[in-house]
Amino acid sequence: MTTVLAPVAGAAIGLAAVPDPVFSQAMVGPGTAIDPVRGPVEAVAPISGTIVKLHPHAYVVVGDDGRGVLVHLGIDTVQLKGEGFRLLAAEGDRVGAGQPVVAWNPAAIEAGGRSPVCPVVALDAPAGAVGKVAEGGVNAGDALFEWS
Repeated sequence: MTTVLAPVAGAAIGLAAVPDPVFSQAMVGPGTAIDPVRGPVEAVAPISGTIVKLHPHAYVVVGDDGRGVLVHLGIDTVQLKGEGFRLLAAEGDRVGAGQPVVAWNPAAIEAGGRSPVCPVVALDAPAGAVGKVAEGGVNAGDALFEWS
């Protein structure tokens, strides 16, 4: 069992509410999404492990058990080419669950016409592998879902 933590504070809204079919239809894996609080925040590691992919707008942390969790900061934010994001870690770093990875401002993303919603996905997991999904308000570092 892997407990996946909320990378940002906000409201857990479920993947179906993400305005992008790749996430809303769980094409990259099951999970949930967070509509983040507006204002400058630090997105944290959802699990302990190694950062295997790190882009300003998204990152993947793989635990010692080989399970990878994708955190995507906003929708279509790849188009910003890193503008508005500040890396607090590096690809290849070992991180503890809850350790800051990227600083960003969801309000600025929204003001630029993009959704700040953050999908959090259990990569390559079967559909029924995610349970005990949080609903409503969460703080960064709170349990978001369990991956069995």
